[in-house]
Amino acid sequence: MKTPYQNIYNVLRLNRFIVLAVVIGAVLTCIVSVIMVIKLHKESVNNAFVVNSDGSVIPLKMVRQNENLEVEVLSHLELFHTYFYHIDASNYEKNLEKALWLGNSSVDALYRQKKADGVYNRLLQYSLVQKVLKIESKIDIQKEPYRFETTVIFEINRGSIIDIYELTTSGNIIHVNRNFPNNTHGLLITNFFENKLKKLENYEN
Repeated sequence: MKTPYQNIYNVLRLNRFIVLAVVIGAVLTCIVSVIMVIKLHKESVNNAFVVNSDGSVIPLKMVRQNENLEVEVLSHLELFHTYFYHIDASNYEKNLEKALWLGNSSVDALYRQKKADGVYNRLLQYSLVQKVLKIESKIDIQKEPYRFETTVIFEINRGSIIDIYELTTSGNIIHVNRNFPNNTHGLLITNFFENKLKKLENYEN
């Protein structure tokens, strides 16, 4: 019995389909490859790398993010300490209200303790002026919550007498939602403590 020959048109049609499928697949592969190369090139151009002290490679974008975070944390601490300690009879209520937006219940507890101790009453009674002269902060932004220690130098003007003090505070900082204009940095001070207060006999600004 002879094997029947396949219809020549069916064979050609099948071959044409196979060739078209292979060509389309190759074209799609080339297009995807070109797109991936272009994307990789753009990422390489937009992202530089730096070598860390231990030899590891760090994307420059990450370095910039850390630099931005450091600036924001330091600015937040300076803003808070200015509001909380740069006060007089005319502005203390407004400044303290702004300061309370920048910290959690630990800041509020310290404020209430000072109020109960009559700190703000004496400010009013004797027309005292408490002026911040210098703020320096040390921060650790490797891991949240970010630890900080701040040194505040301020003077208390009692009219004929001016005393200068150095105060050391500490605490943590965490991220929260930004709130304009109350908390533009989106940071919050937690576990806030006044650690050490000493009077400075000789101080040069």
